[in-house]
Amino acid sequence: MRLRSFQLIGVASVIALVSVTMVLVSGRAPAPATTAAPRTPWGEPDLQGIWTVELQVPLERPAGVTKEFYTEAEVAELDKQRAAAAHFGDRIAKRGTEADVSGAYNSVFFSVRRTGRQTSLIIDPPDGKLPPLTPEAQKRRAAFRQYQLALMQATEGCKNKVPGACEGGTYGSPSPRRSEPPPEYPSAGVGPINRADGPEDRGLSERCMSGNLPEFNGGFTGIHRRIVQSPGAVNIFYDSGQGQGWTRMIPITNAPHLPPHVRQWWGDSRGRWEGNTLVVDVNNFSPKADFLGSRENLHYVERWTRTGPEILELVATLEDPTTWTRPWTVKQEFNLQDNKANRIYTEPRCHEGNFGMTALLAGARAAEKAFTEGRGPDPATFCIGGCGVDPEGVLDPLALR
Repeated sequence: MRLRSFQLIGVASVIALVSVTMVLVSGRAPAPATTAAPRTPWGEPDLQGIWTVELQVPLERPAGVTKEFYTEAEVAELDKQRAAAAHFGDRIAKRGTEADVSGAYNSVFFSVRRTGRQTSLIIDPPDGKLPPLTPEAQKRRAAFRQYQLALMQATEGCKNKVPGACEGGTYGSPSPRRSEPPPEYPSAGVGPINRADGPEDRGLSERCMSGNLPEFNGGFTGIHRRIVQSPGAVNIFYDSGQGQGWTRMIPITNAPHLPPHVRQWWGDSRGRWEGNTLVVDVNNFSPKADFLGSRENLHYVERWTRTGPEILELVATLEDPTTWTRPWTVKQEFNLQDNKANRIYTEPRCHEGNFGMTALLAGARAAEKAFTEGRGPDPATFCIGGCGVDPEGVLDPLALR
């Protein structure tokens, strides 16, 4: 079934507006490749249009699965199991607990895609798993986790051993490490931390800066791209998160990358055509960016190919010898949408510095003042970050991978 998407504007976690996408799709076998590719008026392969990922495929192959594709019967059974599972925000926590007030959204706000036959986006290594982390990366991850646990140790989440909140930590009095800076910048995938001394403590999502490159899972609101081409350039708009979309300009050029000291949030892209495939080489990422532990040393190469009239394939290879023991490759399929029936809103409806963030920081200062004056509990006992994603263990297992 052709996907129909629409976006509404509603309440976001830190602002008043949010992009909403609802998806209804069907399972599908891999599309056969074709050499017939439409061309632009200036003769380049035409990749233009609104493209969406219609099927749910986890980044890594789930435990116990050893094959590349599910059967149609297995897809039907997985769809049944996933439909019965709760979705983020649908759970009803115990009244009066922090978890009771921490779920800002329910499944109405999120895309729910049917299961794809492909068992993982990762196609290399052949087992569909991420390569092991290097010893250096393991040390970085452990250091940040110990810092997170120190800031969590006086909370109810740690006291009650809420899954995902304080695993590996110990409940106790507030840690003196609350006054220390974090070991690494609280970027996507590592923040927020359980503190609100400044906006950086809240991580990129609460700061409306969660648009990331690479981006494969798209979060809860779906995976949408709008591609526009012109001679010498390709423009891709990423409809990310809750109104946090961003525009990426890819020059088609033989010019070298920017000097190594010039770092950019989404790296420095350089594109070229190899037959019908757009090859994009990206490096010079900012050390404040983070993708699964990889920061400024990430080398990311994309290969975009239109394999059919309504199919766009992305094959991407990631390499960072300071993070992973070997390169790894992902394959993802996008489906062309009706440009008239669908809309992508490009204004940043969730933006850094919005009133939600200033109110959050003001609230933290008020709580500190109340504690100092003996009118309230120690803010170190509050759980305001890293409180556990799935305390009931019932959320969609594929959507969270």
